[in-house]
Amino acid sequence: MKRIALLSVILLCAGALMAQQTYTFARRGAVEMKMDVYQPAVPRADHACVLYVFGGGFFSGARNDKSSVLACTRLAERGFVAVAIDYRLYLANAPKVPLLKMYSIFDTAIRYGVEDCSDAIAYLCQHADELHVDPARIILTGSSAGAITVMQTDYSRCNALPAAAALPQGFRPAAVIPYAGAILCRNNALKYATPPAPTCMFHGTGDKIVNYKRFRGAIHTSLFGANSLAKVFKKQGYNYWIMRYPNLGHDIAVVLPQTIDEFCAFVDAALSGRVMQFDATCRDSRIQPSKWSKMNIFDLYFGDK
Repeated sequence: MKRIALLSVILLCAGALMAQQTYTFARRGAVEMKMDVYQPAVPRADHACVLYVFGGGFFSGARNDKSSVLACTRLAERGFVAVAIDYRLYLANAPKVPLLKMYSIFDTAIRYGVEDCSDAIAYLCQHADELHVDPARIILTGSSAGAITVMQTDYSRCNALPAAAALPQGFRPAAVIPYAGAILCRNNALKYATPPAPTCMFHGTGDKIVNYKRFRGAIHTSLFGANSLAKVFKKQGYNYWIMRYPNLGHDIAVVLPQTIDEFCAFVDAALSGRVMQFDATCRDSRIQPSKWSKMNIFDLYFGDK
């Protein structure tokens, strides 16, 4: 019996192991854009893949920072091929964003992110067999700026915008799961020319960095947060879940590891065609307020970084 118990422990430990390899998916001049691919020890039968985009206000963060590695490790433990990507941080060399140019600069930063995310998706589709990925089961997720990037990528796809031109013909994400995400729209009526992918939005109701509701900036330009987007999705009959966290702010941007069960439930619903519409108010004792609960977008871009 002792030998059997020891063998069980060894097998459980081995099952937790996973392979990680780095690939170059695009080049921007002399700069190589890389992705880290985490292959699960026990893959899902459907070869679903999650593309993760890190956060950091478009001026910081990395595909291999602590938060990105933890998120991808948790995803691989659930059997997903997890992919963390580089994208150009347009604001990295702009420590102080000029107030009058804020939206123009922010728009460019998002466009760069969408272009790089689209290139990464194209690479995954082109190398699907090698990477053990089903192109029809690619899920997009991200934190903060990464959440904006994945939402904006699907929005750009639906509206045939140039930033998403690199996406393979006919590509549609199996699901989009943003943590504190939003969509920047140059008009005050956000519309989809074709239906978006099933979308599960995690957001703190007190978020003032990526505004939970709607942040009006330059003339005819708004950043639509989860609350505003849920209204659009509900009215149009699009498939979505919204997970609202009261009394929390931008803390929700980094809670993918704590919400992995909800993440997997949404993916399974999306892949089976059972998403529908779901609106939940969530409370989780593991998620506590931090400095991010009190910060707003001006603190982020005009305060000390």
